[in-house]
Amino acid sequence: MSKATRRIDHWRDPNAPKPTSRKTSASVFVRNDDGALLLLKRVDNDLWTIPTGGVKKGETVGQAGVRECREETGLDVEVVGLVGVFSTPEHVIVYMHGDRVDEVRQPINICLRARLLGGDISPQPSEAAEVRWVDPADLGRYPIHPALLERINHGLANTEPHIS
Repeated sequence: MSKATRRIDHWRDPNAPKPTSRKTSASVFVRNDDGALLLLKRVDNDLWTIPTGGVKKGETVGQAGVRECREETGLDVEVVGLVGVFSTPEHVIVYMHGDRVDEVRQPINICLRARLLGGDISPQPSEAAEVRWVDPADLGRYPIHPALLERINHGLANTEPHIS
C-alpha cells in the first residue's frame, strides 16, 4: 500500500462494507526488559499498533513478523511464542486510494510473541510515523483500534494463545 492509501477499520459495525478478500498478516508483541510494549503510529490512519504486516509468498508467518518489525521500527526480534490467531468477521478493513475503494478485507492475524535482539529505533517514513516503548499502564493515552487492542490486551493478560 502506498502512502496515498488510506485505511479505514470497522469494528462490530453492521454497516461496514462486505469483505472482498481475506489476507493473512503477522504481528509481533514485543516487550523490553522494563515491561514496556513496542508500539508504532501507522501512516495510513494515524492509529497506534504493534508491528504488523502481510505474509508474503515464500515466507513463514514468523519470518513475516520479524521482517515487518524490522521494516516498521528498525528493531530486530526473534519469535518466542504465540499470542493468538485473530480472525473474527467483526473486523473489516477498507483500503482506499483517493475516493476509490481498492479492497475490503476481512483479516486473519497471527500475533506472535517476540523478544528484542537489537537494532535502533529508526522507522521508515512509509511504514511508521513514530515508534515508542509504552508502559502498558499508559495505553489508554494512545488511539488504538479495538481489534488491535484485543490482541494487545490478550498478550498482556494471558500466556495461553487466543483463537478466534
